[in-house]
Amino acid sequence: MEVSAFSATTGRYSCSSSDLGLLKNEKHTIWRHNWVAIPRNKRIGQPLQGQIGFLTPKKKSLKVLSSQQQKEVPVVESRRIDEIYDALTERLLPKAAMASNSNLKYIVGLVGPPGAGKSTLSSEVIRQVNKQWSQKAPSMASEVQPIATVLPMDGFHLYRHQLDAMENPEEAYARRGAPWTFDPARLLKCLKDLRNQGSVYAPSFDHGVGDPVEDDIFVNPQHKVVIVEGNYLFHEEGIWKEISSIFDEKWFVEIDIETSMRRVLKRHISTGKPPHVAQWRIDYNDRPNAELVNNSKKHADLVIKSVDFQS
Repeated sequence: MEVSAFSATTGRYSCSSSDLGLLKNEKHTIWRHNWVAIPRNKRIGQPLQGQIGFLTPKKKSLKVLSSQQQKEVPVVESRRIDEIYDALTERLLPKAAMASNSNLKYIVGLVGPPGAGKSTLSSEVIRQVNKQWSQKAPSMASEVQPIATVLPMDGFHLYRHQLDAMENPEEAYARRGAPWTFDPARLLKCLKDLRNQGSVYAPSFDHGVGDPVEDDIFVNPQHKVVIVEGNYLFHEEGIWKEISSIFDEKWFVEIDIETSMRRVLKRHISTGKPPHVAQWRIDYNDRPNAELVNNSKKHADLVIKSVDFQS
Protein backbone atom coordinates (compact mmCIF):
# COMPACT_ATOMS: atom_id res chain seq x y z
CA MET A 1 0.00 0.00 0.00
CA GLU A 2 1.26 3.44 -0.84
CA VAL A 3 0.48 6.64 0.96
CA SER A 4 0.07 9.89 -0.87
CA ALA A 5 0.20 13.57 -0.03
CA PHE A 6 -0.96 15.31 3.10
CA SER A 7 -4.58 16.43 2.76
CA ALA A 8 -5.26 20.06 3.58
CA THR A 9 -8.96 19.32 4.07
CA THR A 10 -8.71 16.32 6.40
CA GLY A 11 -5.38 17.14 8.03
CA ARG A 12 -4.22 13.59 7.33
CA TYR A 13 -2.19 11.70 4.79
CA SER A 14 -4.34 9.70 2.39
CA CYS A 15 -3.75 6.36 0.71
CA SER A 16 -3.89 5.71 -3.00
CA SER A 17 -2.19 3.74 -5.72
CA SER A 18 -0.12 6.77 -6.63
CA ASP A 19 3.31 7.30 -5.09
CA LEU A 20 2.74 11.06 -4.65
CA GLY A 21 4.55 12.21 -1.52
CA LEU A 22 4.98 8.62 -0.30
CA LEU A 23 4.90 8.38 3.46
CA LYS A 24 6.48 5.44 5.24
CA ASN A 25 7.02 4.39 8.79
CA GLU A 26 9.68 1.73 9.35
CA LYS A 27 7.88 0.17 12.32
CA HIS A 28 4.21 0.70 11.60
CA THR A 29 1.55 0.05 9.00
CA ILE A 30 -1.08 2.74 8.50
CA TRP A 31 -4.64 1.46 8.03
CA ARG A 32 -6.44 3.34 5.29
CA HIS A 33 -9.89 3.62 6.83
CA ASN A 34 -9.35 4.14 10.53
CA TRP A 35 -5.86 5.69 10.65
CA VAL A 36 -4.44 3.65 13.51
CA ALA A 37 -0.77 2.74 13.50
CA ILE A 38 -0.48 -1.00 14.21
CA PRO A 39 2.90 -2.62 14.84
CA ARG A 40 3.42 -5.20 12.11
CA ASN A 41 4.47 -7.91 14.54
CA LYS A 42 1.11 -7.80 16.38
CA ARG A 43 -2.01 -9.66 15.33
CA ILE A 44 -5.54 -8.35 15.44
CA GLY A 45 -7.14 -9.21 18.76
CA GLN A 46 -3.77 -9.51 20.50
CA PRO A 47 -3.12 -7.12 23.42
CA LEU A 48 -0.30 -4.65 22.94
CA GLN A 49 2.26 -4.43 25.71
CA GLY A 50 1.93 -1.22 27.70
CA GLN A 51 -1.38 -0.36 26.02
CA ILE A 52 -4.97 -0.52 27.17
CA GLY A 53 -7.49 -2.86 25.54
CA PHE A 54 -7.45 -5.04 22.44
CA LEU A 55 -7.36 -4.36 18.74
CA THR A 56 -10.34 -5.95 17.07
CA PRO A 57 -11.54 -5.82 13.46
CA LYS A 58 -15.19 -5.76 14.56
CA LYS A 59 -15.18 -2.06 15.41
CA LYS A 60 -15.45 0.53 12.67
CA SER A 61 -12.89 2.78 14.32
CA LEU A 62 -10.09 1.86 16.67
CA LYS A 63 -8.37 3.88 19.32
CA VAL A 64 -5.15 2.74 20.93
CA LEU A 65 -4.38 4.31 24.28
CA SER A 66 -0.78 4.08 25.34
CA SER A 67 0.74 4.71 28.73
CA GLN A 68 3.97 5.65 26.96
CA GLN A 69 3.13 7.75 23.90
CA GLN A 70 5.82 7.33 21.28
CA LYS A 71 6.38 9.93 18.63
CA GLU A 72 5.75 8.54 15.15
CA VAL A 73 7.48 10.72 12.59
CA PRO A 74 6.02 10.58 9.06
CA VAL A 75 8.41 10.33 6.14
CA VAL A 76 7.84 12.07 2.80
CA GLU A 77 9.43 10.11 -0.01
CA SER A 78 9.05 9.85 -3.77
CA ARG A 79 11.13 9.01 -6.79
CA ARG A 80 10.28 12.46 -8.19
CA ILE A 81 11.25 15.71 -6.52
CA ASP A 82 8.24 17.56 -7.93
CA GLU A 83 5.93 15.18 -6.06
CA ILE A 84 7.73 15.99 -2.82
CA TYR A 85 7.31 19.70 -3.55
CA ASP A 86 3.59 19.13 -4.14
CA ALA A 87 3.12 17.24 -0.87
CA LEU A 88 4.95 19.88 1.20
CA THR A 89 3.12 22.72 -0.51
CA GLU A 90 -0.22 21.13 0.28
CA ARG A 91 0.88 20.73 3.87
CA LEU A 92 1.71 24.43 4.24
CA LEU A 93 -1.18 26.06 2.36
CA PRO A 94 -3.68 25.74 5.26
CA LYS A 95 -1.15 27.51 7.50
CA ALA A 96 -1.03 30.43 5.09
CA ALA A 97 -4.80 30.84 5.43
CA MET A 98 -4.78 31.20 9.20
CA ALA A 99 -4.18 34.81 8.96
CA SER A 100 -6.45 37.35 10.59
CA ASN A 101 -3.75 38.54 13.00
CA SER A 102 -1.17 40.46 10.97
CA ASN A 103 1.62 39.41 13.35
CA LEU A 104 0.79 35.72 13.36
CA LYS A 105 3.46 33.52 11.77
CA TYR A 106 3.80 29.80 11.15
CA ILE A 107 7.53 29.18 11.39
CA VAL A 108 9.01 25.96 10.01
CA GLY A 109 12.56 24.89 10.80
CA LEU A 110 14.21 23.00 7.93
CA VAL A 111 17.40 21.13 8.80
CA GLY A 112 19.67 18.76 6.93
CA PRO A 113 23.39 18.12 6.48
CA PRO A 114 25.47 19.99 3.89
CA GLY A 115 24.49 18.87 0.41
CA ALA A 116 21.00 17.69 1.38
CA GLY A 117 19.31 20.30 -0.79
CA LYS A 118 17.71 22.48 1.90
CA SER A 119 18.00 25.74 -0.03
CA THR A 120 16.60 24.27 -3.24
CA LEU A 121 13.73 22.55 -1.46
CA SER A 122 12.73 25.51 0.70
CA SER A 123 12.81 28.05 -2.14
CA GLU A 124 10.76 25.83 -4.45
CA VAL A 125 8.14 24.97 -1.83
CA ILE A 126 7.77 28.65 -0.96
CA ARG A 127 7.47 29.52 -4.65
CA GLN A 128 4.67 26.99 -5.08
CA VAL A 129 2.86 28.12 -1.92
CA ASN A 130 2.88 31.71 -3.17
CA LYS A 131 1.78 30.65 -6.66
CA GLN A 132 -1.16 28.61 -5.39
CA TRP A 133 -2.08 31.32 -2.91
CA SER A 134 -2.24 33.92 -5.67
CA GLN A 135 -4.49 31.63 -7.71
CA LYS A 136 -6.89 31.23 -4.78
CA ALA A 137 -6.95 34.93 -3.86
CA PRO A 138 -10.06 37.02 -4.66
CA SER A 139 -10.16 38.00 -8.33
CA MET A 140 -10.75 41.67 -7.47
CA ALA A 141 -7.37 41.92 -5.80
CA SER A 142 -5.14 43.98 -8.07
CA GLU A 143 -1.93 42.60 -6.59
CA VAL A 144 -1.58 39.55 -4.39
CA GLN A 145 1.29 39.80 -1.91
CA PRO A 146 3.47 36.70 -1.35
CA ILE A 147 2.22 34.82 1.69
CA ALA A 148 5.40 32.80 2.39
CA THR A 149 9.16 33.33 2.44
CA VAL A 150 12.50 31.72 3.31
CA LEU A 151 14.92 32.89 6.00
CA PRO A 152 18.33 31.17 5.62
CA MET A 153 20.59 30.67 8.62
CA ASP A 154 23.66 31.55 6.51
CA GLY A 155 23.41 35.25 7.32
CA PHE A 156 24.26 34.48 10.93
CA HIS A 157 27.81 33.35 10.21
CA LEU A 158 30.38 35.22 12.25
CA TYR A 159 32.15 37.99 10.34
CA ARG A 160 35.70 37.43 9.18
CA HIS A 161 36.96 40.06 11.62
CA GLN A 162 35.39 38.00 14.42
CA LEU A 163 37.19 34.87 13.21
CA ASP A 164 40.42 36.90 12.98
CA ALA A 165 40.05 37.86 16.65
CA MET A 166 39.83 34.23 17.82
CA GLU A 167 42.68 32.47 19.55
CA ASN A 168 43.34 30.31 16.50
CA PRO A 169 42.10 32.16 13.38
CA GLU A 170 43.51 29.53 11.01
CA GLU A 171 41.45 26.83 12.69
CA ALA A 172 38.39 29.09 12.74
CA TYR A 173 38.54 29.56 8.97
CA ALA A 174 39.22 25.86 8.39
CA ARG A 175 36.16 24.94 10.46
CA ARG A 176 33.90 27.71 9.17
CA GLY A 177 30.43 26.20 9.03
CA ALA A 178 30.73 24.44 12.40
CA PRO A 179 28.25 25.60 15.09
CA TRP A 180 30.77 27.76 16.90
CA THR A 181 31.40 29.83 13.74
CA PHE A 182 27.82 31.16 13.86
CA ASP A 183 26.15 33.72 16.11
CA PRO A 184 23.19 31.81 17.63
CA ALA A 185 22.32 34.60 20.08
CA ARG A 186 21.72 36.94 17.16
CA LEU A 187 19.66 34.31 15.33
CA LEU A 188 17.55 33.74 18.43
CA LYS A 189 16.85 37.45 18.78
CA CYS A 190 15.86 37.64 15.11
CA LEU A 191 13.39 34.76 15.46
CA LYS A 192 11.93 36.16 18.68
CA ASP A 193 11.44 39.54 17.02
CA LEU A 194 9.75 37.82 14.11
CA ARG A 195 7.44 35.94 16.45
CA ASN A 196 6.60 38.92 18.65
CA GLN A 197 6.55 41.77 16.14
CA GLY A 198 5.43 40.06 12.93
CA SER A 199 8.25 41.41 10.78
CA VAL A 200 12.02 41.56 10.88
CA TYR A 201 15.10 42.49 8.85
CA ALA A 202 17.68 39.71 8.69
CA PRO A 203 21.15 39.37 7.18
CA SER A 204 21.98 37.31 4.10
CA PHE A 205 25.43 35.91 3.34
CA ASP A 206 27.71 36.94 0.48
CA HIS A 207 29.76 33.86 -0.40
CA GLY A 208 31.98 35.90 -2.72
CA VAL A 209 32.98 38.31 0.04
CA GLY A 210 32.70 35.77 2.84
CA ASP A 211 30.66 37.96 5.18
CA PRO A 212 27.02 38.60 6.11
CA VAL A 213 25.09 41.38 4.37
CA GLU A 214 23.11 43.35 6.92
CA ASP A 215 19.32 43.84 6.60
CA ASP A 216 19.25 42.14 3.21
CA ILE A 217 16.17 39.99 3.93
CA PHE A 218 12.85 41.48 5.01
CA VAL A 219 10.14 39.23 6.42
CA ASN A 220 7.05 41.42 6.34
CA PRO A 221 3.67 41.16 8.09
CA GLN A 222 2.07 39.64 4.97
CA HIS A 223 4.35 36.60 5.20
CA LYS A 224 2.33 34.07 7.19
CA VAL A 225 4.58 31.06 6.54
CA VAL A 226 8.34 31.33 7.06
CA ILE A 227 10.75 28.47 6.40
CA VAL A 228 13.98 28.96 8.33
CA GLU A 229 16.62 26.70 6.82
CA GLY A 230 20.05 25.78 8.16
CA ASN A 231 22.23 23.07 9.64
CA TYR A 232 21.98 23.54 13.39
CA LEU A 233 18.45 24.76 14.08
CA PHE A 234 17.67 21.59 16.09
CA HIS A 235 21.06 21.48 17.82
CA GLU A 236 20.87 20.62 21.52
CA GLU A 237 23.65 22.70 23.04
CA GLY A 238 23.43 26.16 24.60
CA ILE A 239 21.39 28.81 22.83
CA TRP A 240 20.68 26.45 19.93
CA LYS A 241 18.27 24.53 22.13
CA GLU A 242 16.19 27.67 22.68
CA ILE A 243 16.23 28.34 18.94
CA SER A 244 14.85 24.85 18.35
CA SER A 245 11.90 25.55 20.66
CA ILE A 246 10.65 28.46 18.52
CA PHE A 247 9.51 26.44 15.50
CA ASP A 248 5.90 25.43 14.97
CA GLU A 249 7.07 22.49 12.91
CA LYS A 250 10.44 20.84 12.31
CA TRP A 251 11.42 19.25 8.99
CA PHE A 252 14.57 17.21 8.45
CA VAL A 253 16.01 16.39 5.02
CA GLU A 254 17.54 12.94 5.22
CA ILE A 255 20.29 11.89 2.83
CA ASP A 256 23.02 9.26 2.70
CA ILE A 257 26.17 10.97 3.94
CA GLU A 258 28.29 9.73 1.03
CA THR A 259 25.81 11.20 -1.45
CA SER A 260 25.75 14.53 0.38
CA MET A 261 29.56 14.69 0.51
CA ARG A 262 29.79 14.01 -3.24
CA ARG A 263 27.44 16.96 -3.80
CA VAL A 264 29.49 19.21 -1.51
CA LEU A 265 32.75 18.15 -3.20
CA LYS A 266 31.29 19.07 -6.58
CA ARG A 267 30.17 22.41 -5.15
CA HIS A 268 33.65 23.18 -3.79
CA ILE A 269 35.29 22.38 -7.13
CA SER A 270 32.74 24.51 -8.99
CA THR A 271 33.83 27.53 -6.90
CA GLY A 272 37.45 27.13 -7.99
CA LYS A 273 38.98 24.94 -5.27
CA PRO A 274 41.51 22.38 -6.56
CA PRO A 275 40.16 18.82 -6.11
CA HIS A 276 42.69 17.91 -3.40
CA VAL A 277 41.82 21.07 -1.41
CA ALA A 278 38.12 20.38 -1.83
CA GLN A 279 38.58 16.82 -0.56
CA TRP A 280 40.58 18.04 2.43
CA ARG A 281 37.76 20.45 3.22
CA ILE A 282 35.26 17.58 3.10
CA ASP A 283 37.28 15.37 5.43
CA TYR A 284 38.27 18.08 7.90
CA ASN A 285 35.07 20.11 8.12
CA ASP A 286 32.04 19.13 6.04
CA ARG A 287 31.79 15.47 7.07
CA PRO A 288 32.11 16.14 10.84
CA ASN A 289 29.48 18.88 10.48
CA ALA A 290 27.16 16.53 8.59
CA GLU A 291 27.50 13.84 11.25
CA LEU A 292 26.64 16.39 13.94
CA VAL A 293 23.61 17.60 11.99
CA ASN A 294 22.36 14.04 11.51
CA ASN A 295 22.24 13.61 15.28
CA SER A 296 19.43 16.18 15.42
CA LYS A 297 17.05 14.22 13.16
CA LYS A 298 15.37 12.79 16.27
CA HIS A 299 13.82 16.21 16.95
CA ALA A 300 12.01 16.37 13.60
CA ASP A 301 8.23 16.29 13.13
CA LEU A 302 8.63 15.32 9.47
CA VAL A 303 11.45 13.58 7.63
CA ILE A 304 11.93 14.30 3.93
CA LYS A 305 13.95 11.83 1.89
CA SER A 306 16.34 13.73 -0.35
CA VAL A 307 16.30 12.77 -4.03
CA ASP A 308 18.26 13.80 -7.09
CA PHE A 309 16.90 17.22 -8.08
CA GLN A 310 17.32 16.29 -11.74
CA SER A 311 15.05 13.25 -11.41
